[in-house]
Amino acid sequence: MDKTISPCVRNCCLNEQDICLGCFRSLDEIRHWNDSTEKSKAKVLRLAQARKKAYKLKFGIADEWLK
Repeated sequence: MDKTISPCVRNCCLNEQDICLGCFRSLDEIRHWNDSTEKSKAKVLRLAQARKKAYKLKFGIADEWLK
């Protein structure tokens, strides 16, 4: 099985809930990434996608601006 690659985009900026606005993972998810199982990483990626979608909706950001 292939290893899941980190979604880090090297653009870290934490919001008030300690969510990175670059990859949309929580600070805890970022810190524990290397020790996580593939199943856990897949869950984190799903959560990050949901956070990103909610952020874009909240601030009216077009898909071209935040991929």
